[in-house]
Amino acid sequence: MSPSLIQIVIVVVLLILLFGRGKISGLMGDVAQGIKSFKKGIAEDEPAPAAEEPKIIEQKADPVVAEEKKETSEKAE
Repeated sequence: MSPSLIQIVIVVVLLILLFGRGKISGLMGDVAQGIKSFKKGIAEDEPAPAAEEPKIIEQKADPVVAEEKKETSEKAE
């Protein structure tokens, strides 16, 4: 059951009588200002800082493993 045109007019008239025309327009102005502020905040949102370059960790060869590889390569020849 949807409200009829007469019911909508009655509700609008009651709102104007209760709150007054100035308060309703002031409230709408505050809502509009809030929306503008929100959009401005989104537009000014800074991008995330760039990630630092990954650190390269060099592994030193284990002397024992290096000798074993050397011995196996000599045997293969």
